[in-house]
Amino acid sequence: MKRRSLLLAAGCLSAPALLPASAGAQGKDAAGLAAEARDAARKGDLVQALALANRVVELEPKQTRSWTLRAQVQELRGEHAKSASDYGEAIRLAPAVADLWQQRGEAQFRGGKIRESIADFDRYLALVPEQKPHHWQRGISLYYAARYADGKRQFEIHQTVNSQDVENAVWHFLCTTRAESLDAARKKLIPIEGDPRVPMAQVHRLFAGKGSTREVLAAAEAASPRSRFGEPVFYAHLYLGLYYEATGDGGRAREHIFKAAERAKENGYMGDVARIHAELLRKRGGKA
Repeated sequence: MKRRSLLLAAGCLSAPALLPASAGAQGKDAAGLAAEARDAARKGDLVQALALANRVVELEPKQTRSWTLRAQVQELRGEHAKSASDYGEAIRLAPAVADLWQQRGEAQFRGGKIRESIADFDRYLALVPEQKPHHWQRGISLYYAARYADGKRQFEIHQTVNSQDVENAVWHFLCTTRAESLDAARKKLIPIEGDPRVPMAQVHRLFAGKGSTREVLAAAEAASPRSRFGEPVFYAHLYLGLYYEATGDGGRAREHIFKAAERAKENGYMGDVARIHAELLRKRGGKA
């Protein structure tokens, strides 16, 4: 899937300038402190980044950029509930800014608040309805909320704007399996021919009933450990886990999902999907 996440990486943390910055103590204004916070985050010093972001909030509590900056730092620290709370303050100040609802929705999902993430994504789409076909994150949240028919529809419309994405075909398959049946999902598997990522071709063949789990792992392990698309071995374990779950092999599903979750940090939003899935399995009695 296209890695469209409005939570920005440490190297490009943003603080949108909505109003002029006011002067702060010791001659430093909020804009200067925000720049220092972003620099600290880029260097991986998230303790210092948070301390500086706290100061920015103290200086400019009525600026959405203050709360957004701290929310982003909290996300990088893995403090998802605190991040969602800060986005909530930004939303209170600027409820018509669509991206804030999207950002909070992603933070809600990362914190395991699935239904809350859907509510925020829906508010985002109410403000920018033209973005609905692009919103694969909403489809994933719908799957985990057991709204399988709605998820199936979301992945069908995503196909209209992202036609060569094996992941979209797989999540459509997963929703169809739950909403209808495994046989129906196999018959309705979206054909994909041009996804260049390893091991997506092998993943698609597996779900189509033409490949094997060995082929998926072999392709991933033979590839470069990292690419601009993420870690091939991570994606192999994630989609093998989802395949085994869809086909009723809970033990092997847990094995692969847990292996994917171990690599979550380096794999963006889909890493969070693996981590959340592993947490749900543990709550249901799965053991790593």
